[in-house]
Amino acid sequence: MSSSSSSYSSPSSSSEAKWRFDVFINFRGEDVRYGFVTDLHRCLIHGKINAYIDSEDLRRGDEISELMKAIDESRIAVLFFSENYASSRWCLDELVKVMECRRLKEQRVLPVFYKVKPGDIRGLRGSYGDALTGYEKKSGQDSERVKKWREALIEAADLSGWHYDPGQSQNETEFIEMIVKEISTIVKRVPLSVAKYPVGVRCRVEEVMSLLSMGSDDVRMIGIWGPGGVGKTTISKAVYNSIFDQFDGCSFLANVRETSSRPDGLIHLQNKLLSQILWKETLSVLGVDRGANLIRDILCSRKILLVLDDVDHRDQLNALAGEREWFGKGSRIIITTRDKRVLTFYRIHQVYGVKPLDQGEAFDLLSSYAFPGNQPKDISRDLIYNILGYANGLPLAIVVLGPFVKDRSREEWESTLEKLAESPNKDINSVLKISFDALEDNERDIFLDIACFFKGRERKYVTRVLDSCGLSTLIGIQILIERSLVTIVHDHTVQMHDLIQQMGQDVIKRECLNDPGKRSRLWCYDDVYEVLSAATVRASHETIDNLIFFNLHAITKLQLVINDYFLFLGREPLMLRA
Repeated sequence: MSSSSSSYSSPSSSSEAKWRFDVFINFRGEDVRYGFVTDLHRCLIHGKINAYIDSEDLRRGDEISELMKAIDESRIAVLFFSENYASSRWCLDELVKVMECRRLKEQRVLPVFYKVKPGDIRGLRGSYGDALTGYEKKSGQDSERVKKWREALIEAADLSGWHYDPGQSQNETEFIEMIVKEISTIVKRVPLSVAKYPVGVRCRVEEVMSLLSMGSDDVRMIGIWGPGGVGKTTISKAVYNSIFDQFDGCSFLANVRETSSRPDGLIHLQNKLLSQILWKETLSVLGVDRGANLIRDILCSRKILLVLDDVDHRDQLNALAGEREWFGKGSRIIITTRDKRVLTFYRIHQVYGVKPLDQGEAFDLLSSYAFPGNQPKDISRDLIYNILGYANGLPLAIVVLGPFVKDRSREEWESTLEKLAESPNKDINSVLKISFDALEDNERDIFLDIACFFKGRERKYVTRVLDSCGLSTLIGIQILIERSLVTIVHDHTVQMHDLIQQMGQDVIKRECLNDPGKRSRLWCYDDVYEVLSAATVRASHETIDNLIFFNLHAITKLQLVINDYFLFLGREPLMLRA
């Protein structure tokens, strides 16, 4: 199976399979074994954190490979840099292995600077410089092993960690508790549930990861944009699971649009953001502006991962992630939205536009839900592709319809398709209609006219006709594009997803379910014929005046019907728009 259609499994979704130990502790025994490290190890074990403590009596013969294997299988490595750390070749070899695992396996590395300054390690001054100089004299300046030690020390000393300085009256017990708490927040993070059958997610996650550029230390904001039901939340969850181990704190805020619309909704979201990152159950945010300042002041020095899911207004970003300067070096902020304008307003130019599933991915996803065993013999490929044609690559539609048609007969599949042709599935429709409900009147009218009459027509023609009806079409179509309701394809024609079009047409039908003549738009031949052929005593000039646009296959027949009716009323024949 190709990567584009294969299921995605987050590396963090099964931490037990990936990591045998939660923590590996690397230290120079003569400096800190008795007291500090022993107390830390005891506290970690008491907190049910599986910590591997390096024991120097293992450093013999073949057992060295076991030590390196323990590093390889640890989720977190804690490095205790002490005064005589660099005098131990074993410590330096372990350090090189740890930094290798950080690069290749995304292992989290937390340095503790115990009575030493990070700058002295980075600059290889004092005991660290003396030790490296001694090694070089013994083995030569070009020794590959010494070169790796030097590079690993400089790289590790540049990581954020803890600095213990007894000269500043630090309490050792409190210092240990602080380390344990931080490790606990990392270990206790659990991956988010992505999808039952995450078909096609892997390749999309990889494309988002390329935008995140995880190797850089800048604060990066990216957007994931697309229509409702296309999989933005699923992708953002999978990305979150892939990388959350690499940050000091993480927060995934789901349903931002819905939550922020409630009384004090933004304050609730601010509280939740800080609670998730700081691992505190309750925080007191007294107002949106104060909450924004609190987020900035607390998180400006922390490397955090923040996902804001389903954002639809800049006020939400102002309250939760106003500026890149709010967050520490290396932070990543991911925003999912249906409205591209929200991203443009915040100068977020790294945007991943989510594409619908291709035919192979859609088939695999439908099969996963509808045929978890084998495909029944009486369900033909034609029936399957008719369902896929209705879904048109929208994962939401397949996830809803797949379980519905599971274990149903061929006749029930056919009946389902007939029902869907008449009216949309309410679960799918309710998700898609959120974008329509957020439109203003000008954009609603343009959207409904496109859904009923102009899908597939040339953009200039649509603009000319709708402008003549008093609509601001140029900006209106642009807003519909930004909100993932309309697309302009390469030949400059106006298009929209079939299910979005059906949603729009359903809005018109529900204006009056039983009397098409009372609807604002008519587009299908049967409805128009019914209105024009009804008892003339019920007809009115208003009914005719409301028949503005027609986009029909049987346009010649309709022309005759309408013109005959106009002659009956003594009015001039109607000229249909070309």
